[in-house]
Amino acid sequence: EAQLVESGGDTVQAGESLRLSCAASGFTFEDYAVAWFRQAPGKEREDVSCIISKDGTAVYSDSVKGRFTVSRDDAKNTVFLQMDRLKPEDTATYSCAYRRGYYCTTYERYDYWGQGTQVTVSS
Repeated sequence: EAQLVESGGDTVQAGESLRLSCAASGFTFEDYAVAWFRQAPGKEREDVSCIISKDGTAVYSDSVKGRFTVSRDDAKNTVFLQMDRLKPEDTATYSCAYRRGYYCTTYERYDYWGQGTQVTVSS
């Protein structure tokens, strides 16, 4: 069964770092875009970042730009989200999504989605 599995979520103090992983199971990352989204209780889902495999181009939301870094390890079928200088407002469930094709898009237009991993940042 093809699925995405996120890991790395935790409870940390403001200013600390976390690295999230998004791993493919049952399929291989190929010619893809992988995006990270987050959703806090009572709030709408928010785009966080997206990376395209063709040339490694990455985009970020203004709220995380300069603090978060997305990267990939194609040999491991895994995309990472390095989150530095975390803030309480980063608290959310983070999920990843994968699609074949070299562009990032809206959540619904991806092919596979993970279940999410919880990140909690205390002040």
